[in-house]
Amino acid sequence: MRRKQILVVGYNGDTCTENASKVAYEVGLEIARAGFVLITGGLGGVMQAASCGAKDGGGLVVGIIPQDDKTEANPFCDIVIATGIGYARDFVTASSADAVIIVGGGAGTLIEVAAAYQKHIPIIAVKGTGGVADRYGNGYIDDRQTERIILAESPIEAVNSAINSS
Repeated sequence: MRRKQILVVGYNGDTCTENASKVAYEVGLEIARAGFVLITGGLGGVMQAASCGAKDGGGLVVGIIPQDDKTEANPFCDIVIATGIGYARDFVTASSADAVIIVGGGAGTLIEVAAAYQKHIPIIAVKGTGGVADRYGNGYIDDRQTERIILAESPIEAVNSAINSS
């Protein structure tokens, strides 16, 4: 039986807040404890913090990076998929997910969220982490309102929502 895969998206290393990093770590830890596979964009910030949390929880971490050099991935990735396709990799990460959890985030995060939204993949935003999570949590990406983005109060609630909706 295939293990469920949860994508965690959010701020990159250059804009990640201390709070977002802490929350992402806890999300990664809870994903691992639940026995799910963590997928990220494989780089820094929220991606690295979630990956570290998942590793500390004994989980499996897949990093799907935009570069073609596997060494660009953060050190917590067990499996690195070096796409070499730049931001187009955001469609690969979204398509690989059974559910998406947003922790903060900017334009790159919004690309991944919009791709998941178009595919009707469940999306959960962690409240109070800023950026895309706070802007779109408990709302929709567009007027079609095809996939409501669930707003979670905590990392544990976010992971439970991802598990129950995927």
